[in-house]
Amino acid sequence: MAVPTFVDRVTLHVSAGRGGNGVASVHREKFKPLGGPDGGNGGPGGSVILRVDPDVTTLLDYHHSPKRKAGVGGHGAGAHRNGAHGADLVLPVPDGTVVTDRRGDVLADLVGPGTELVVAQGGRGGLGNAALASSKRKAPGFALLGEPGDELEIVLELKVVADIGLVGFPSAGKSSLIAAISRARPKIADYPFTTLVPNLGVVTAGDTTFTVADVPGLIEGASEGRGLGHEFLRHVERCAALVHVVDTASMEPGRNPVDDLDVIENELSRYGGLEDRPRLVALNKIDVPDGRDLSDIVLDDLIEKGLRAFPVSAASGEGLRELTFAMAEIVAAARAARTVVEATRIVLRPPSADGGDEFTVVASDGSDGVSWQVRGAKPERWVRQTDFSNDEAVGFLADRLNRLGVEAKLLQLGAVEGEAVAIGDPEDAVVFDFRPELDAGAEILSRRGEDQRFDERRPAAQRRRAIEEGMDDRGEGETRADVARRLDERERQTPAGPTSYEIGSDQDPDRED
Repeated sequence: MAVPTFVDRVTLHVSAGRGGNGVASVHREKFKPLGGPDGGNGGPGGSVILRVDPDVTTLLDYHHSPKRKAGVGGHGAGAHRNGAHGADLVLPVPDGTVVTDRRGDVLADLVGPGTELVVAQGGRGGLGNAALASSKRKAPGFALLGEPGDELEIVLELKVVADIGLVGFPSAGKSSLIAAISRARPKIADYPFTTLVPNLGVVTAGDTTFTVADVPGLIEGASEGRGLGHEFLRHVERCAALVHVVDTASMEPGRNPVDDLDVIENELSRYGGLEDRPRLVALNKIDVPDGRDLSDIVLDDLIEKGLRAFPVSAASGEGLRELTFAMAEIVAAARAARTVVEATRIVLRPPSADGGDEFTVVASDGSDGVSWQVRGAKPERWVRQTDFSNDEAVGFLADRLNRLGVEAKLLQLGAVEGEAVAIGDPEDAVVFDFRPELDAGAEILSRRGEDQRFDERRPAAQRRRAIEEGMDDRGEGETRADVARRLDERERQTPAGPTSYEIGSDQDPDRED
């Protein structure tokens, strides 16, 4: 099987990296048994980025390797160590690449060296328990999971960025013409459809340097799929001007330059979007006697149509100087009117399921056992971050959903205890049994996510602080245990506190005898 050397359309499957998980860790140090949470955050996953590279002229690499994946983020660790960032995957693409999704919707048109498109965003890393700690949740026993990165299928379509496009019937001499006016060396032969891929050549005329694209031959019906031209008509969309290369020495019966011109113009019109491009006509092959005669006959007719026509010979070079300077004049005028294209960075932000940042709740038909469907960017992201093997993490998710108002919305719509509630895409949803206002996880023993060992008002904490203060006044040779025993003895000798008595009774210390 022949290996293609030019590919201008590929389907690419891209996967961004998953974010690393956060970690639940407690600081441990000698004489500091309750050092507090110190779990680090997971690193974000790498993104897939398309970047215009002027040195790349084809999509051939992606034809051979259509699946690309960025690096994953590293997991967090104790001692407040965050995970490493996943490596971004930068994919170089030619200038003029159009990116569409599987439905054909245009995502971006990449024009200009350095222009970037973040086509798949890396997943966010999960928070460690140090980041989840607060004044009300001093020692979280859980961490959040990293989010998966974006995964999608895109289509890359190359539209060659050239200043001048050469169009015409097969064997009209387009390849010979571009070889004569530039250093391009396309394949040239005496049979139709010799050119199977667009060829680019660089032409200099006076102070103007421009590029010329040789588009494979068009025939009648090309806009509907006949021949090869329909596959490459997209490559003339970016051209500042079109040059009709007309064969004046064709031996086919019934053909003449004016009719050939009308046929090609009809196909361009049916393709659409090229009506505003200036046209030039190159009456090629005047080095052949019959070709020169026919060129002289039709030259006035073309001028009457308002077209600038140039009798040329790609073989002898006659008339090429006048043609290239006419091309340069059009290119210079187009560049003067064109705004400067600056490199941009585009980031795709797919819309949320409900079109907003909150959530929606809708009743389900119950065919799959689900009574209610919850969709929204926040609840779906929180579900992805939850470790369902950790009861405290599940309780934390329930608290977040409750604060967002999901529970109140379900009650408002008539949900009853025990009904199944699905959160997320119906094809990959997490299903819960509705239990309104149910305490779960660590909340059974204390407030969810709290550790009473960190309560400074506890007697044990006060005793520990008193021992630490007593260590400063200890005698020579005394140990920490000696200080603790001395404090205990002092507490036993200290009155237990105020007592109750009746005023004027024998127990009243202020009674006057």
